[in-house]
Amino acid sequence: MMSAPSVAIDRAFAHAPFLRRAAERWPGIAALIAAGDVAGALAAARQAGEGEEDVGRALRRQRQALALAVGLADLAGLMPFEEVVGTLSDFADHALDRAIAAAIAERTPGEEPRGFAVLGLGKHGSRELNYSSDIDPILIFDPQTLPQRERDEPIEAAVRIGKRVVELLQARDDAGYVFRVDLRLRPSPEATPIVLPVEAAISYYESSALPWERAAFIRARAAAGDKALGEEFLAAIRPFVWRRALDYGALREIRALSRRIRDHHSQGQSFGPGFDLKRGRGGIREIEFFAQIHQLIHGGREPALRAPATLDALAALAAAGRIDGGEAAVLADAYRLERTIEHRLQMVEDQQTHSLPRQPEALDNVARLHGVEDGGALLALLRPHVEAVGRIYDSLDEGRPEGLSHDADLIEAALSAAGFPDAPAARARIESWRSGGPRPLRSPAAREALEAVLPGLVRALGQAPDPNVALNRFDDIVSRLPSAINLFRLLEARPALAKMVADVLVHAPTLAEALGRRPTLLDGLIDASAFDPPASVADLVREIGQAEPGDDYQMLLDRARQRVGEKRFALGVQLIERASDPLDVSHGYARVAEAALVALVDATVAEFEAAHGRVPGGGLAILALGRLGGAALTHASDLDLIYLFDGDHIAESDGAKPLGATQYYNRLAQRVTAALSVPTASGPLYEVDTRLRPSGAQGLLAVSVDSFAQYQRDSAWTWEHMALTRARPVYGRPDVRAAIAGIIADTLGAPRDAGQLIADAVKMRGEMARHKPPSGPFDVKLIEGGLVDCEFAVHVQQLRHRTGFDPRLGEAIRMLVDDGLLSSDLAVAHALLARMLVTFRLVSPRGGEPLPVSRPLVAEACGQPNWDALVIAYDAARAVVRDEWARVSAGA
Repeated sequence: MMSAPSVAIDRAFAHAPFLRRAAERWPGIAALIAAGDVAGALAAARQAGEGEEDVGRALRRQRQALALAVGLADLAGLMPFEEVVGTLSDFADHALDRAIAAAIAERTPGEEPRGFAVLGLGKHGSRELNYSSDIDPILIFDPQTLPQRERDEPIEAAVRIGKRVVELLQARDDAGYVFRVDLRLRPSPEATPIVLPVEAAISYYESSALPWERAAFIRARAAAGDKALGEEFLAAIRPFVWRRALDYGALREIRALSRRIRDHHSQGQSFGPGFDLKRGRGGIREIEFFAQIHQLIHGGREPALRAPATLDALAALAAAGRIDGGEAAVLADAYRLERTIEHRLQMVEDQQTHSLPRQPEALDNVARLHGVEDGGALLALLRPHVEAVGRIYDSLDEGRPEGLSHDADLIEAALSAAGFPDAPAARARIESWRSGGPRPLRSPAAREALEAVLPGLVRALGQAPDPNVALNRFDDIVSRLPSAINLFRLLEARPALAKMVADVLVHAPTLAEALGRRPTLLDGLIDASAFDPPASVADLVREIGQAEPGDDYQMLLDRARQRVGEKRFALGVQLIERASDPLDVSHGYARVAEAALVALVDATVAEFEAAHGRVPGGGLAILALGRLGGAALTHASDLDLIYLFDGDHIAESDGAKPLGATQYYNRLAQRVTAALSVPTASGPLYEVDTRLRPSGAQGLLAVSVDSFAQYQRDSAWTWEHMALTRARPVYGRPDVRAAIAGIIADTLGAPRDAGQLIADAVKMRGEMARHKPPSGPFDVKLIEGGLVDCEFAVHVQQLRHRTGFDPRLGEAIRMLVDDGLLSSDLAVAHALLARMLVTFRLVSPRGGEPLPVSRPLVAEACGQPNWDALVIAYDAARAVVRDEWARVSAGA
């Protein structure tokens, strides 16, 4: 009758080609196992590499022989599970020690292998390696003690040693390999060298480590090399791993760690052929994680629970009453069996596999290697254990709200169902957030807030015309935030905002950038009134300029930027959501800008007067030109201003630091420009352009009203009078503003030479075309037949016929049409071009044609059914403008 070892060896030869080939190479080891001499077989395996001068080859021969001895002893029932994994792990330590010693000796002959340590993590760290495990070490070194060549940089020497160690272990020949080495568990592997200075590693774990790294270090140990150095490192970071106080944030991060594993199996991966013993529901990893979660919760106060090995941890937790003793026994039995079957899978061909074969014949082969009849019998053996583990693990997430799975396949399925065309790319982005890649997501609270909002966010972004673009821009926003918590909590509390955010991210990069700087901009959208037109200028002035207790001037400037930013953001969203006509949005932008100007000038004047007093009988006045004068801004418009003052220009202010009137108002004008344009903590406000002032950039920043009148009467160029057609006093005492309006009316109403006017206008338009050509076919402003040509036609007719004066261009066109001076088609063309400009400035701020995804929005905003229709209408509008400008410039 054959002995049990002999039967096991026959099974190995019949069903495990890897073991059969190894036995053919090392027949003496197989004979020792057949005789029941496990100790002798292990000793022979350890001697397998003797006589080999090449350390790598010696280790490969040892590893192959050891795998044979342990595998056959395991199959024969001569080695319990704990001894199997312990023996394999001890060999990993030995191999690393040999490789480190060899690598150091090659660089610095005669030196002791010191100052270089290997921290074993995962199953290596807990002495639970399987037959075909990777090892996941972290390599550290001490620059003070590591042997180095005379001119070596310490980090360079350590990296060279590390690379040689990896090479010795991973190289292959006819004896196979020693171990696959995965160094990605080190801090920031994408950016750090493969060997870390010990102090830098300690600093990382004390300040920047991620939650999953806490769990990883439960099983860490000093495995090889300078073990004293490794032990010192582990002692230094022990407070990072084992925290005495467990707050709710830590508990949430532990639950999040559990979900990374648990959710992998909510895909309904049924137990049967193809089942993943490691990652499947009720599998090995769930047992390990069940133990680790309870260790993290209680191990900070109870050192006895810090056992690295899974079976030891279960026993310690049960003994301490931290888990149910019966459940601990069930989990331990399941762990031994599942790990043993995992070993059988790997014995067949020495492959790193954890899944039961799908093919019936392959599954039967593994079953017979284990000693059962067929695949069905093997599944029957495993099933009750797998199901029991799944039920116990379920208890960790009782009451858990439905969220977005952590399983890659499930995430991609959910993303595809939500509308993402590139689900793998979107999944990678979400996994980066969950892993704490962006710094704003490094805190447990931020990731908890993320999980709460992810399902709704995915649904909302999936409805965007281009969900992947929306997701990428949302990532840009999140990455720039100091903290993402408030943004996520707001989106969780107001799910409808998520759709608006998606639209903003897809269609309006300027708004997306603003949102990235200030997520609180969304607060202004919560109230339904956010979609009402802005209030009157007077009401807005009170709102924007309202000081709060304790505010100084600088704080008021900052608050004004916040309030204006909210108004402008809301107006932009109105356009993106097609809730308002772009022309109404344009007028809203202008009212907000005028109110901001008045509020900030009032504050600046008060601040200035506190230092310099007032000029008796005088005051500052501001004239708006361009789009602000015409009360029709875009999101990107700057403010064209002329600063004026009234009163005696040789008077002096009456403050502690008196100034002459001209100097006073020029200094004050500089302060006003700064108040409107200099960025504060809340960002910039408006760019201010003062080049339209008398004498342009060569003239004083602020001039008296009388000087302004004289300049316009005697010295101004034709183009300056054209600009004056859109001038509007926006600040100053009512009487001064009325006086300025009178000057403008007199200037514009003065008779002029029609031929000279037209010649000047044609020359100026030609110079503009040469020096500032259109950026492309959709440069609505500068292109031939665009808004500039429209404005020139309007202004020439206004000045030539001294009629139709209104700063609002649309109203001026209406008046000129009524007078028979312009075609009625021009009003329609101007309205379309104006809508396009306002929309393009938001959707395509850098100019050029909007992206395809935004074209339907642009078309709808401009009153057209689709993009093609808009292009046709655009070409027709340009033709109307081109014809009108040609007619006007010809003197007709």
